[in-house]
Amino acid sequence: MTSVFITCAITGAGDTVGKSDKVPVTPAEIAADCIAAARAGAAVVHIHVREPNGAPSRNTEYYAEVVDRVRSSDVDVVVNLTAGMGGDLVLGSVEQPLPLDEAGTDMAGATERLDHVRRLRPEICTLDCGSMNFGEGDYVMTNSSSILAEMARQIGELGVRPEIEVFDTGHLWQAKSLVQAGLIEDPVMVQLCMGIPWGAPPDLNTFMAMVNNVPDSWVFSAFSIGRDQLPYVALAAIAGGNVRVGLEDNLYLGRGQLATNAQLVERAVQILQSINVDVKGPQEVRDQLKLTRHG
Repeated sequence: MTSVFITCAITGAGDTVGKSDKVPVTPAEIAADCIAAARAGAAVVHIHVREPNGAPSRNTEYYAEVVDRVRSSDVDVVVNLTAGMGGDLVLGSVEQPLPLDEAGTDMAGATERLDHVRRLRPEICTLDCGSMNFGEGDYVMTNSSSILAEMARQIGELGVRPEIEVFDTGHLWQAKSLVQAGLIEDPVMVQLCMGIPWGAPPDLNTFMAMVNNVPDSWVFSAFSIGRDQLPYVALAAIAGGNVRVGLEDNLYLGRGQLATNAQLVERAVQILQSINVDVKGPQEVRDQLKLTRHG
């Protein structure tokens, strides 16, 4: 029987706090949702942190509190920290792109972007493998080739497994180049991120084009955002991948019904079981990905 693992993306960095009171904000709330998601069947929790007002944050102390609460709990779960923060560039305006919008721009070097990873040594951290226009307005997700290469090198030295975030076909091409350069070791893990404007759209043809270009020896997971999140649970598993759900990508369990992270994981488990797919536990994921459990 086919078996897959579920990742729960707990809170993200998007403007979702005002749209749902289920989105966790404080380190205590984020940790509690990690624990609840693990109890519901998630083998991996993907963690961002936020400021008290809900804004995205790179505060290492917030990460430390979340990770400590999760590691000291009575549940077992693989910790996956984002390393995508610090590549946020917002242009000044369409006519005067410079100077940059200081309020929205947060650009940091490779070493600074990995400060929390270096301190906390999660089993997995993300590596956003490319740059793109990310949604509307003047925001650009910025990850140069040289910064990505340095981040990949440092992640490897820390004994952490990178989860390569792929938002479009060119990002997958760049991921292959990092592997060929010896900067990312086997087993290679990639997350196919579908439906984020203006990356890969969530249609079946684009998704399968992405899947068909993932090397056979790699481990992949996939998700789509919004209303497509739950259908992609079945689609990703049928395509041979693992699955991701969570409030980072989708706020609803059904029409007009706000979800919790645990409820989204429970629904994912139900979907997978209904198509005769087993759900892996955290230790099975560690064995598959050759993860090093720190802390």
